[in-house]
Amino acid sequence: MRTAFIQGLIEEARRRDNIFLIVGDLGFSVIEPFAQEFPGRFLNAGVAEQNMTGVAAGLASEGWHVFTYSIANFPTLRCLEQIRNDVCYHALPVTVVSVGAGVAYGSLGYSHHAVQDIAILRTLPGMKVLSPADPGETFACVRHLAENPGPSYLRLGKAGEKGIYESPPLGRSPHCVRRGSSKVAIVATGSILDVALDAAGSILDADAPSVFSMPWVCPLTPPDVGVLAGFEQLVCLQEHILEGGIGDILRAALPRSTRVVDLGMNESMVSTVGSQRSLRSIAGLTVEHTIAALRS
Repeated sequence: MRTAFIQGLIEEARRRDNIFLIVGDLGFSVIEPFAQEFPGRFLNAGVAEQNMTGVAAGLASEGWHVFTYSIANFPTLRCLEQIRNDVCYHALPVTVVSVGAGVAYGSLGYSHHAVQDIAILRTLPGMKVLSPADPGETFACVRHLAENPGPSYLRLGKAGEKGIYESPPLGRSPHCVRRGSSKVAIVATGSILDVALDAAGSILDADAPSVFSMPWVCPLTPPDVGVLAGFEQLVCLQEHILEGGIGDILRAALPRSTRVVDLGMNESMVSTVGSQRSLRSIAGLTVEHTIAALRS
């Protein structure tokens, strides 16, 4: 998704001369094409994410649409006060981009996990939260953000995610990726969508669930998720803690007749180090756990 993001940003920067990129001393081998083509619209702020966000707000107040870019929790939790006070308070066009959402950097430990970011950032005034599942959704998100500048958060996977489906232009409603035959559906946000599709594909046709991708996370209203209102049960997959995640969002927006089952990270992950795949397994974000939740 990192490559899709930078390619999409380059395309938008060619169309719009107010797009500016600031990185927190990372992204090498990914960001160079943008820096080479737009040297006057690129800045490496160093390992100083709070300062990076303040600089972004200053540039945005002068008419730039600024994209800040760093690893997972660093451009979000480390500089939350600057996002809240400098960006959102003034409704400035700054897009915070995190790479390595969830536990993509699992081998580096809890300091590099981004598993509270959706819950926290969606509480900020005027903040838009987008969480694409694959390169196609990433392109759609970048296009939408460039066309609609404002306080926003783009939550990306780390690298190597394959294209999953032909995604439509970004809208608020969840995208139906696989149509099933039962009154049960899986809703996933981010790169965990591949687990949702594998789980659905392993169930017999008569009980096969639909699968929805939810790249637009916040803000949402009941009409935005109306496509899910007819299901009796939803199983939500997210590489994020349960509190404040998409399960909570859907419970607030859907009728009580729709049962929402949540799968996500838990407190045991704080002291656990391992690959993304192993941490997903420990947390129960697997095909087997998803099938069990569907049959519950």
